[in-house]
Amino acid sequence: MKSSECAIILVGFQNDYFAEDGIVRGVIETPGAVSDVLATTLNLLRELRDTDVLFVATPIVLSSTYRAMAEPVGILNTMKEVGAFAEGTVGAENIPEFAEFGDRIMYVDGKVGFNAFATTPLDEVLRSRGIRHVLVCGMVTSLCIDSTG
Repeated sequence: MKSSECAIILVGFQNDYFAEDGIVRGVIETPGAVSDVLATTLNLLRELRDTDVLFVATPIVLSSTYRAMAEPVGILNTMKEVGAFAEGTVGAENIPEFAEFGDRIMYVDGKVGFNAFATTPLDEVLRSRGIRHVLVCGMVTSLCIDSTG
């Protein structure tokens, strides 16, 4: 497997999930899981920093009116009720831990739901770079990771 044909898709690495005071941090995962995901992912990125594996972050940013969620249910309704990932808020910002990677991480905007491919140019980005193998990591396994996979 050529590293130039590999990508790591980083899903939801934003303050509302990962900051100690993140709005949905405690709602989504069991205690300690968020810290474990972050530590494992940062270690992986550090190990692969000097390779040509593509790092792609796909943040979810929602308009303050949550117009993408006309009739949300379940966790989507909770996100709307608490104002998670609202455009222009600290919670919607990418985690500060990614700053150490500078422009090594490509950010693909447009995600407004669970699937990082829907409503974003992610598929085009991967195809244009000849990516054949992907690793999806981030939050939340049963929602965003599963939908993106």
